[in-house]
Amino acid sequence: MLARLVRNVAQRLPSVSMMTKPQVVFVLGGPGAGKGTQCAKIVENYNYTHLSAGDLLRAERARDGSEFGQLISSFIKEGKIVPVEITINLLRKAMQETMQKDEQKYRFLIDGFPRNEDNLQGWKSVMDGKADVRFVLFFDCSNEVCITRCLERGKSSGRTDDNRESLEKRIQTYLLSTRPIIELYEKDGKVRCVDASHSVEEVFADVKRVFDKEG
Repeated sequence: MLARLVRNVAQRLPSVSMMTKPQVVFVLGGPGAGKGTQCAKIVENYNYTHLSAGDLLRAERARDGSEFGQLISSFIKEGKIVPVEITINLLRKAMQETMQKDEQKYRFLIDGFPRNEDNLQGWKSVMDGKADVRFVLFFDCSNEVCITRCLERGKSSGRTDDNRESLEKRIQTYLLSTRPIIELYEKDGKVRCVDASHSVEEVFADVKRVFDKEG
């Protein structure tokens, strides 16, 4: 029954037609690696739009009249990954809306996606030939540095998952599910690795070198 409901929801998602192929950079790294901070700086300095898969899901869940907000809520409540069809179609819709407003805005940073093999296969199934993945920007950081940063962030962020017990579970999920995706892209020569253990400005200096080289 759940599989049928997911299919029905995916079929009701808006059909998206994009004249220009979006140019996509996947942004991956462990919790606390600084993905959001660095994405904000990339947007300031380069012609990219930042899309966070998690933010889009949370916004859709809260949107009045959403046909699938309740489904998203039930998955999040049960601690399950939201069906990939929903996540990808929200990303696709966000890219289309951005490009409709400004045809020059066709470059996107997709933060926190793909998180696992299901995400990756879903992206290939839906977006193959419709978007070009330029490269994967990988923020590499030790587990302990990530935990320390998140614990510090948790003092003011209000995020319930910024505690040591939750963080250790999130890091294990990242190591088991997301790192293999990074390794797959490494085999294709598509990973640009940045040491994320330094200060924000030092990390961004390395990020700038990546984007200046990629053009």
